[in-house]
Amino acid sequence: MRESSTGHLTFGKGGGSANGVKFTKLTTLSKRASLFYGLGLTGISVNWRQLPVASSVFSSSGTIIDLGTVITRLPATAYRALRDAFREGMKNYKMTMLISLLDTCYNFSGYKTVSYPGIAFRFGDGVTVDLDPAGILYVVSSSQACLAFAGHKDDTGLGIIGNVQQKRLEVIYDVAGKKMGFAPASCP
Repeated sequence: MRESSTGHLTFGKGGGSANGVKFTKLTTLSKRASLFYGLGLTGISVNWRQLPVASSVFSSSGTIIDLGTVITRLPATAYRALRDAFREGMKNYKMTMLISLLDTCYNFSGYKTVSYPGIAFRFGDGVTVDLDPAGILYVVSSSQACLAFAGHKDDTGLGIIGNVQQKRLEVIYDVAGKKMGFAPASCP
C-alpha cells in the first residue's frame, strides 16, 4: 500500500474541471456548525448497495465537509451499518487491534494486493459521489490499515466528511452558487 499523492488548490474562475463534476447544494446548519459548509448527505452505499439507514439519521444532526478533520465521523446508526457492511466485504482478511478511534483494522501482512469494498456518499439532490480507493482506508503501516470512518456515541453528533475521504477527488466550493462539486481528481 502506498500513500504518496498530492493535491492542488485553485482559486478563481476556471479552477474546476468541466468534465464529470457532480454538484450538490450547500445546506444551512445550526449555529454550532455555521462556520462550515453543510451538505445534504442522505445515504451511504457499500459495494453499490445502499445501507439500510433512514435519511433522517443524517439530516437530524447535519453533515459538514472539513479539510481539517482527518477521519469522517458519522452518526452511530450510520457508522454501525457502514462498519458491518465493510467488515462483511473484508471477511477474508484478518482483523487486528483497533487504532485510537478506528475500530475496523486489518493486518495485510503477506498480501501483495488487497481488494476492498467501494463506498459512495448519496446526497439529497440525487448526487452520488464514489470515493476513490485512497479515501476508504487509513494506512497505519505497510501491513496495517483501518476503515477511515468513525462513529459518534449516538445519532446527535454532527456528521463530518474528513480529508481522507476527499483524497483524489476534486472538490469545488462554489459559495456564490451555494453548491459544492465533486469529480475524480485530475492529478495523480
